[in-house]
Amino acid sequence: MANEVMMQSFEWDTDGSGDFYKKLKKDAKTLKENGIDGLWLPPMTKGGSDMDVGYGVYDLWDLGEFDQKGTIRTKYGTKEELLDAIDSLKKAGIKCYADVVLNHKGNADFKEEFKAVMVDQNNREQDVSGEMDIEAWTGFDFKGRAGKYSDMVWHYYHFSGVDYDVKSDTSAIFRILGDGKYWDEDVSGEKGNFDYLMNCDIDHDHPEVREEIFKWVDWFIDETKVDGFRYDALKHISSNFIHDLSDHIINEKGEENFYLFGEFWQHNKEEIAKYLETTDYNIDLFDVPLHFHMQEASKSMGNYDMRKIFDNTIVADFPAQAVTFVDNHDSQPGQSLDSWVEDWFKEIAYAMILFRKDGYPCIFAGDYYGLIGEVKTEAKYDLINNMLKVRKNYNYGEEDNYFDDPSVIGWVRRGDEDHKPLAVLISIKDMAEKQMFVGESEAGATYVDLSGKNEDITIDENGNGVFTVGPGAVTYWANKESL
Repeated sequence: MANEVMMQSFEWDTDGSGDFYKKLKKDAKTLKENGIDGLWLPPMTKGGSDMDVGYGVYDLWDLGEFDQKGTIRTKYGTKEELLDAIDSLKKAGIKCYADVVLNHKGNADFKEEFKAVMVDQNNREQDVSGEMDIEAWTGFDFKGRAGKYSDMVWHYYHFSGVDYDVKSDTSAIFRILGDGKYWDEDVSGEKGNFDYLMNCDIDHDHPEVREEIFKWVDWFIDETKVDGFRYDALKHISSNFIHDLSDHIINEKGEENFYLFGEFWQHNKEEIAKYLETTDYNIDLFDVPLHFHMQEASKSMGNYDMRKIFDNTIVADFPAQAVTFVDNHDSQPGQSLDSWVEDWFKEIAYAMILFRKDGYPCIFAGDYYGLIGEVKTEAKYDLINNMLKVRKNYNYGEEDNYFDDPSVIGWVRRGDEDHKPLAVLISIKDMAEKQMFVGESEAGATYVDLSGKNEDITIDENGNGVFTVGPGAVTYWANKESL
């Protein structure tokens, strides 16, 4: 991605007034000027209400066009406003990535009776009942859309499982029965089998489902003109299905023309390696292990061994497949995967994704603009914009690491013919200094702390600089003449 940066454009509590797409259109040029090259947009499809964040998917074919579930618009606006925003963003030079939710459907239109078995919630391979008749909300006929784009009606046999039996008023996980029907085997092995996540779990082996989703993907890309997909909930979806779908997209659009990345919320190195191989390395993955290392470091009271922060991470082991991030809508306070990186560590964390050689960094709107829900945080708009500017001007060339102290680490990007070096120093404990080599050609140069925390220093005759950093902080330095 050649030093590019993407941003997740939303957080869980993003304003639901319906003006989100209008604001994106208005902000397009400014975002590009600030250093944002790609935008991960929220789920565009109709959910259960006009306040659905987008993960309670009702109708894939409704992008805010039809009067369904009590609303025409989605939480973010109408289809017309969406297409207008995408057009403006692309004209400003920003790539648009759609959040695609294919694991489940919710907010059904009618109930159906069918046979199922109850399974152990902590081991979905273990049945805890015999065959039983249950009633669940599994019927989707989309009357508000009246067959436009697709006339498929979804029934219980298009799904693998549900979590509520209306007949007995029982909340549990039920596996739907049928000839050859079972949980997908090529999913995460957590909880015995983690095919089931929520709502009506889509059976990706069903031929009608497969045909419908492939048809929808072709339509959706042509309709919206997006530049890529962010796949949601990958560890719950058949990896073979995702492999085939991604192959189809690449064959249609070309690998260089459509970017695929996804949420595989897993920090086991072997599982990550297996998934990347199964999907032919066509899908980049969010670096969940790095995120958890950052969170652990931020909660360690300065006692985390920073020499190991990149151990067993995607960016270290599979650098070409890594989307590095600090936090997202799921990890923010109060959400399902709450694992928030503490505020004092945020600038350090962003330095570790923005000022490194490898990884495609993803900025979080919840950090950029601040969280606005029950838990509110200060916006880091100016801080991150300054760091984006530093990245664009200095994040080039080879990388020399100085990971020789558990609480103080640094590195130097050596620059290239057109860019001067960048030196980065982090301390999670006490005030510190470290000598780092920036190049013999820099001898005698004055280096300025671009974070604004320290006085200038002079590079010695051998090309070394003694860089300083305060307690629990990060500094980043460049040649003063290059500013």
